[in-house]
Amino acid sequence: MNTSTTRPEQPGPDRAEGGGRDPAELLPLVARGDQAAFETVYDQFAGPVYGLVRKVLRDPAQSEEVAQEVLLEVWRTASRFDPARGSAAAWVMTIAHHRAVDRVRSENAGLAREQKLTLGPVTGDDVAELVETALDRQRVRRCIGALTALQAEAVKLAYYGGYTYPQVAELLKVPLGTVKTRIRDGLIRLRDCMEVTW
Repeated sequence: MNTSTTRPEQPGPDRAEGGGRDPAELLPLVARGDQAAFETVYDQFAGPVYGLVRKVLRDPAQSEEVAQEVLLEVWRTASRFDPARGSAAAWVMTIAHHRAVDRVRSENAGLAREQKLTLGPVTGDDVAELVETALDRQRVRRCIGALTALQAEAVKLAYYGGYTYPQVAELLKVPLGTVKTRIRDGLIRLRDCMEVTW
């Protein structure tokens, strides 16, 4: 999806959908596998996460991948959220910032390795590092590719485009319940795929 086009205003931590529930109350439910709670957390943070990651990475394609990884990490690690250490928004955005910075470091390290390879002899360790970096980038792409076409379409609009569930339903001209089912099933498959390939 072309992320350079104007996107609808995204709900942020202070513009919560789903009855305006505090994400600090929702994350423990997400940790127990509550899909509805995760949908609300997603609606609150998808836009802000993508925005922060985009500021760090600038590249839209990489920003989309990292935002996807962040939201999956929030789902997988929701049990680690500790309200005594800060707000839910701070916790999520810290994950987003760390992931974005890690990607920048990975890119810089990759460039340094490539330059080293062009300037000196190739060692087994150099090749192993290059292969590992390439595999990391392919994980999310491979897992998205494992979804059905309908699931992938809905998930890409939601995560890569930063649209909320109602906005995805409007874009695809399908009922909201259908979109939620597609995304829920897609996220379950993505989570399982990422856990296997992680």
